[in-house]
Amino acid sequence: MLKEIVNETTDAVVVAVKGADNIMSTITDTVKNQIVSVLKGTGEVASTGIETISSVASGAVHGVGQVGASVTDAAQQIVSGVVLGVSQTGGDVITAVRGAAHGVIQATNETGQDIATVAISTVEGAIKAAGDVGANTSDAAKAAVGGALDAAGEIGGDAIKTVREALLASAQLPRDIIESAIKGHDEKK
Repeated sequence: MLKEIVNETTDAVVVAVKGADNIMSTITDTVKNQIVSVLKGTGEVASTGIETISSVASGAVHGVGQVGASVTDAAQQIVSGVVLGVSQTGGDVITAVRGAAHGVIQATNETGQDIATVAISTVEGAIKAAGDVGANTSDAAKAAVGGALDAAGEIGGDAIKTVREALLASAQLPRDIIESAIKGHDEKK
């Protein structure tokens, strides 16, 4: 089922983006619609599964890659689409952010893109999207960092070090929150 969600989302992004005037806005809307469709009936991220959210985000990254758009630019839009969709269905936005970040980083690696810059963009997107729907931006940032680090850990090699260093070095992200999120993630291990 998760593979079907990835494929459906990939196809939806590719179809929607072709001929679109505003690619980034189209990505956000497409991801939001996919999330609403997946969550329809349950309204809960927990009962649908964080893996499902991650699969939608992963499919979106694959779709973006197929149309030649920048995954770094699209990462914020993908997370925003997830947050908007989950918010619209009354689900837990913070849990969804974690799943979205995981899916984005995992698919970024699968498509051979730069996970460091995409991780920064993903966390930025989580903070902005959470603020837009009235969710706690600090919790969203921590969830995005946790999801990105979880995915990087699964990738293996130097991925977790690469993501951690990129997030800490980013001038755009609130350093105190990022440090706290990384520390909290490391303590759970």
